[in-house]
Amino acid sequence: MDGRWPRWGTDAGLVVLTFLPALLSQPYVDTSGPAWASLTVYEAVGVVALLLRRRLPATAFIVVYAALLAALVGSAGAGAKLSPLVFLPLAVLLYNLGNHGTSWRRTVSAVLGVTVLSVAGLWLNRMTTDSGDFQGGLDVLAALAPMPLAWAMGFAARTRQELLAAAERRAADARRAQALQAAQATQRERTRIAGEMHDVVAHSLTLLVVHAETLRARGGELPDWARAQVDGLAAAGRQSSGELRDLLRMLRDPADAVPLHPVPDLGELDALLDSHRAAGGMVELTMDVAPESVPEPVQLAVYRVVQEALVNARRHAPGAPVHVTVDGGNGGELRCEVVNGRAVRQATAGAGIGLGLVSMEERVSALDGELTAGPTRDGGFRVTATMPWERADV
Repeated sequence: MDGRWPRWGTDAGLVVLTFLPALLSQPYVDTSGPAWASLTVYEAVGVVALLLRRRLPATAFIVVYAALLAALVGSAGAGAKLSPLVFLPLAVLLYNLGNHGTSWRRTVSAVLGVTVLSVAGLWLNRMTTDSGDFQGGLDVLAALAPMPLAWAMGFAARTRQELLAAAERRAADARRAQALQAAQATQRERTRIAGEMHDVVAHSLTLLVVHAETLRARGGELPDWARAQVDGLAAAGRQSSGELRDLLRMLRDPADAVPLHPVPDLGELDALLDSHRAAGGMVELTMDVAPESVPEPVQLAVYRVVQEALVNARRHAPGAPVHVTVDGGNGGELRCEVVNGRAVRQATAGAGIGLGLVSMEERVSALDGELTAGPTRDGGFRVTATMPWERADV
């Protein structure tokens, strides 16, 4: 309804502006019955043709031209005269022919058709009236002379519209080409990064796991505390190697993003905390939510936040106690808080590269959550992540 109304409104306004002037001016030209009859029939035919002008531009023009000739010849034969404004619909349809007549064959056929009709009309006019005033008078020729200008204006308008459409298509093609080039450049960069990570990180992790497994094989020669450390080191290396392989696959081909290894979730928090304890840390967990009730993306985000927070605690506050809280009863939000106390031993100089908090914030923000991090009053550090549960479809 909303899309049709402007077109019907335009058609109604055009009909009024095109045909009403002739009706209003006819009383000042000729009030005889034959004049009104010819004008009425002509305008009735013209209204129908005008409404069909977009669909049948050449046919509408020929029909109105034939009706106009019939009205002029018929009224002249009866000694009547029509208003000069009867030529106005013809100008509108000529403009329409130039604007919507995309077929040159039909346009040329229409011109030839009206030429034949004009010759026939002049002959009938001379045969049906004795008055020289109506026998192809110069007033009719003067009214028809500017008509080709209306067609030229319509043709110019159509040409401009086609040029604009062509420019828009070229711009759209250029945007698609630019987007394709950017995507290709991004993929090349992803492939390059994947290659660098494979050559540097994966190689180092492989050596780490190999050395750890070698030490495990000679566990009888190690003290008890060292065997526990080696077991934790080997397990962490194997897990990191599997996750790294998944990451490299995703970097090389984003469509192949299904991980080969299980995605960490809340059920593996205990194992994560055990690895922290095995590395000499102290940590406690308070969790009052069932892991199976939490969406998988939220579980993964919580696991990564806790993992990174524990790594930061070992780097910057070695020996400090850590408390992890996972609370799921706050109005449809899951809240994860990791707080560590003051460092017991001196931290390693230059530990970390400063991207841990950035990575955590990006991961939480992707789930429409919020992450805050900062020092506590007692010299420790607190990381708090809040995420809505309804983002289970992410």
